Amino acid sequence: MLRANLFLILDMVPNMRKYPDSILYLDEQICFPLYAASRLVTRLYHPLLEPMGITYPQYLVMLSLWQHGDLTVSQLCARTVLESNTLTPLLKKMEVKGLISRKRQADDERVVEVSLTKQGRALKKRALEIPPKLFESVGFPLDKGLQLRSLLKELVAHLTV
Repeated sequence: MLRANLFLILDMVPNMRKYPDSILYLDEQICFPLYAASRLVTRLYHPLLEPMGITYPQYLVMLSLWQHGDLTVSQLCARTVLESNTLTPLLKKMEVKGLISRKRQADDERVVEVSLTKQGRALKKRALEIPPKLFESVGFPLDKGLQLRSLLKELVAHLTV
């Protein structure tokens, strides 16, 4: 099966049969452009989020809470694709900043519910400026951006099954 898949890949990528080692070239990997694009786009968020006093991972939490309201830590982990050992310290910092509150559920103390504070809800108005500014700074055609987002969502859905 692995050998059959390798031949399929060799046939799909130009010049792969001629240069079979090229399957290991950095430029031929799907992971590298995804990684590089993610890092570069995330870097563009920094100057937009800094005046709001939040980091990119904190922004992901805020987006999730603005969209869905109160969520448990487990639900936030699923929505942001962050591990709980990453999310928990992040939430503690956000609570100290007054953006969220955390409360253990009375019927199951293992479950922690995260809610926006008044200050966290108010931050949404400022955040509305971020997507247009970010897209403008990238200079990527809107139709291609929407197409790329759709493909990436499909890939993420496929990977999380």
